[in-house]
Amino acid sequence: MAQILILLPAHDVDPTEVAFPWQVWREGGHSVVFATPDGASAVTDPITLSGAGLPLLARGLRARPAARAAHAEMLASREWQAPHRWSDLKAADFVALHFPGGHGPGMRAYCDAADIARLAREAFAANQPVSAICHGVLPLARAGVLAGRTTTSLTALMERSSILLTNRALPGHYRTYPETVEAETRRALGPQGRYVTGPLLPGYAEATAPETGFVVSDGLYLSGRWPGDAWTLALRLGELL
Repeated sequence: MAQILILLPAHDVDPTEVAFPWQVWREGGHSVVFATPDGASAVTDPITLSGAGLPLLARGLRARPAARAAHAEMLASREWQAPHRWSDLKAADFVALHFPGGHGPGMRAYCDAADIARLAREAFAANQPVSAICHGVLPLARAGVLAGRTTTSLTALMERSSILLTNRALPGHYRTYPETVEAETRRALGPQGRYVTGPLLPGYAEATAPETGFVVSDGLYLSGRWPGDAWTLALRLGELL
């Protein structure tokens, strides 16, 4: 059976951006496997998962109940408990690759990793289906595969809003780099590329509202902005398969 590969950092990956695609693809009859830097199970962002420490005005950043339920089921799966190691893999071994985002310091090692960049380059060179969401677009930008393409990512407005709402209670947790994801992604696109911010008021997609998310399509490359886009992004990738 053809497998979809979800590439994960060691810790701080967004729970919804992993669990919803895993759920959608599994329910669609696809096999899903995970990979981490050392072959140990990843740890999702505990603050976004539980809401612990989030100030009142930032409670909307917590993963929603349906995502938490999918996350709990995912953690019990054999695939989550026995991930592959990044360095052992080739993109050609999979039918598609997914690059989720996340928060905090754990994402830096992921966005900067040579193996993540290598897998991105292999997938784009072979014209394989690839999906990326939120900070997960950054490894692609840094790998040089987005030049001249059309994409979205975590927008500057979304990123700055989450930082503003949480920085006093949780200093630095939602600021992965001094520069926004949008700013770096726009630069990587070059003069021939196109960055799409999407609707100002984002929708949130899940099983009861599967088409609510915002997804940008550029051939076999799909991108989303935030956890609310993850379900729709997964549906679009499933359609490509």
